[in-house]
Amino acid sequence: MPRKLTVTRVAAMRGRELTGRGIAKWNQAARADGADKSGLTALTYPVILNNAVDAALMVALANTLFFAAAQAESKTKVALYLVVNIAPFAVIAPFMGPLLDRIQHGRRIALAVSFAARAALAITLIANCSYDPVANTVNFDPWVLYPCALGMLVLSKSFSVLKSAVTPRVLPPSIDLARVNSRLTLFGLVAGTGLGGGIAAACEFGLGRGLHIPGAMYSLVVMAAVGAWLCLRIPKWVENTSGEVPTTLTYTGKLRRTAPDAGPGSFEAAHGSGTKAATAKAAAAFKHLRTPLGRTVVTGLWGNVTIRILTGFLTLFVAFYGKAQQAHGSTGWQQLAMIGSVGAAAGVGNFIGTGIGARLKLGRPARVIVSATVSATAAAIVAAAFHNLLFAAVATFVASGASAVGKVSLDASIQDDLPDESRASAFGRSETALQLGWVFGAALGVLLPPTLWIGFTTVAALMVLGTVQTVLTYRGSSLIPGIGGKRPERAPSPGGDVHYTPVQP
Repeated sequence: MPRKLTVTRVAAMRGRELTGRGIAKWNQAARADGADKSGLTALTYPVILNNAVDAALMVALANTLFFAAAQAESKTKVALYLVVNIAPFAVIAPFMGPLLDRIQHGRRIALAVSFAARAALAITLIANCSYDPVANTVNFDPWVLYPCALGMLVLSKSFSVLKSAVTPRVLPPSIDLARVNSRLTLFGLVAGTGLGGGIAAACEFGLGRGLHIPGAMYSLVVMAAVGAWLCLRIPKWVENTSGEVPTTLTYTGKLRRTAPDAGPGSFEAAHGSGTKAATAKAAAAFKHLRTPLGRTVVTGLWGNVTIRILTGFLTLFVAFYGKAQQAHGSTGWQQLAMIGSVGAAAGVGNFIGTGIGARLKLGRPARVIVSATVSATAAAIVAAAFHNLLFAAVATFVASGASAVGKVSLDASIQDDLPDESRASAFGRSETALQLGWVFGAALGVLLPPTLWIGFTTVAALMVLGTVQTVLTYRGSSLIPGIGGKRPERAPSPGGDVHYTPVQP
């Protein structure tokens, strides 16, 4: 206690006390369930910084890139914005999953490089910006802006896929993967997107008005540098990828392996010989094996991709719709209220859905995913029928919650149904599939006319097809041969016979 009590001294004392308590609670939550010993805590901080860097990028480019395209007056700007948002997914989809299957060492370096490269691109943008005294804004050279923004988004999505592959390696023994991913999501939303975005906005407003420099971009450089350093502090055991077997979505044939942990010699029975030649042949075959995903996991993929189409659509469509209302006499504050209401609904729905998923008993994750997909589709149909902003916000709330619950259920099914040696590959590939679903919906949000009933009717029709495929997969059937439910419900466990799809070298 200070010797002389004053309002300022008491406020300072209480501030230090509350800050200390907050830091203690934070450390307790970050290290809970043995996360500090398993390496999960070390992974949590880069995840937070990745969300913070993404938030800082959106703050820095909101006026220059996003709303310039949202005005929809220039088809070139809309096309450029569409390319910048879709190209990252188009780049990582065909390459990132297979690349992860081949990376045997250096995953920590790859995570750190994703941050360091973003810092370099941000510095390039800072070096090519100018201040507009009339509009009182900082503008970037368009020929530098779009390539750099594209590169940073590609690196961000690459981090997400790499993180999904690393997570199983830092799993504490007392908690499952579904809870781990929920914890990472909550930390990323609260501390990364929330706090990091707030810091970036404060820097953009303060430094932009006072010093006429892109404050959010400067904060991005600092966050990215710290993120790269934290990636290198992840434990070295995440580099151990020996014995990993990649996964495949198709299910076409079977190859028996009678002793999953016995190495290449375990294939001798399959080849009918115990000679060295047979063992060498089996060792070569082992390099080209793939674990087929079971019906439960495939159901989760179809359901989550369907939901992500709606969330991606809502992310961009509502902003374009709000801008289009300017022609009908709405003011800037009304547009901000439109976007803010839907954004708040998305944030609340995501937070509640993640919290529910973290506490939900996931005995039948496929059934939970089917229910979440049906709920999101029903919300889209209702929004299409009433086509007003209130029901758009309700659809956003339902879709965000369903997306969070569905992702937790998908994580649980991957952990329960796949052998340990294939989980990293499954997480990397599932993350890529979900991101592609999101960007497909986002593309619809940009390309469709900014009319509520047209947009929601189109998306609802596509979601009905996705929901039908999800239900059919759950019941063992499919609309599309080869990637539906005509397969075992669960992937074979490593304790017994394992069946693989042979892939030609």
